[in-house]
Amino acid sequence: MISVSDAVNQIRSAFRVLDAESVTLKEATGRVLSNDIFARQSQPPAPVSSMDGYAVRAADAAKPGAKLVVVGKAPAGHPFAGSLGRGQAIRIFTGAVVPEGADAIVIQEDTASDGDEVVLNVPAIRGRHIRAAGLDFKSGEVIVKAGRCLTPRDVALIAAGDVPNATVRRRPRVAFAATGDELSLPGAPRKPGGIVASSGFGLAPMIEKWGGIAIDLGILPDTQEAVASIADHSKSADLLVTIGGASVGEHDLVQKALGPKGFELGFWKIAMRPGKPLIFGRLGKTPLLGLPGNPVSTLVCALLFLRPAISAMLGTPHSENILTAKLATELRPNDGRQDYVRARKQVRDGELWVEPFSIQDSSMLSALAAADVLIARPPYAALSQVGDRVSVLSLD
Repeated sequence: MISVSDAVNQIRSAFRVLDAESVTLKEATGRVLSNDIFARQSQPPAPVSSMDGYAVRAADAAKPGAKLVVVGKAPAGHPFAGSLGRGQAIRIFTGAVVPEGADAIVIQEDTASDGDEVVLNVPAIRGRHIRAAGLDFKSGEVIVKAGRCLTPRDVALIAAGDVPNATVRRRPRVAFAATGDELSLPGAPRKPGGIVASSGFGLAPMIEKWGGIAIDLGILPDTQEAVASIADHSKSADLLVTIGGASVGEHDLVQKALGPKGFELGFWKIAMRPGKPLIFGRLGKTPLLGLPGNPVSTLVCALLFLRPAISAMLGTPHSENILTAKLATELRPNDGRQDYVRARKQVRDGELWVEPFSIQDSSMLSALAAADVLIARPPYAALSQVGDRVSVLSLD
């Protein structure tokens, strides 16, 4: 058996960063940027007013009570065509371009209109209420750097830079299949001793959330021919995933069925709980990850090993999202495997506490669904008592 960290390193090193493609901004949210984005225009492109009021020359209104002639107006999107002269003012609105010659804005509340004149009740201050050209960013500046997973805020920023498309990493195609004669889909008839196949319904949205494309190959019966059919998808997928068939036993067919198809084993079995019987190798040129069949083991191993594989293909750093918290109940000493304990989190007096579930069986999806975190306990951890600090992996 190998350690969790060694397994993650071997898995990530097996992948190359995928090529790039151009998408519209409507398609860009959640995608990983492959090239820096340079602004095509400054924002704002010209000095604009940040308030409704009057554009003036500060030299004409150094003291309260100045009376100026209003010679035009400048709504947003309709700049004043001329230049402001001595003793003149322009009625201006928020977002409008500041007229040539003006260097201050006096807000509407500090003025009194008198026909075609305006009285300023306060002195004008040079630069007041004017947003300088390029205040946000300037043309040619990098506004979003490569490697970032684009948020809606990033996409809005790119649009403001007058950039209509983004070059992003291609989404990894992850094809997965569940194996087992005992499995059936929810709502379908079940044979005696059968169970509902649930893991794939959690795995697919996890793949999509992490930036991949989930390709569900369905349920494969326990025959070498059926399991070997996975090889048919090796050229169209960036990663193949099997659910089940990784444990020791006469019905564990993944290695036996795929060996003749060119499967080369990288490692098998990890010193962890849940999820010890995990397979990783290569089917031709395509990496293959064999997840254990118990539902909790499947999803925990996906979080620990499938997610780093996807991030490696997207060229993003691997982050475990590890926090520390205080333990609400004691945990007995650990054996030689790294343990991932399902737990609920609590906040007490501003501090994070975690309470592990009393039963941690790897078949119990209800506990995983109710959990907020996994307590990560290293091999041979000593007895942990109430109040001890532990490392936790967020499930959010």
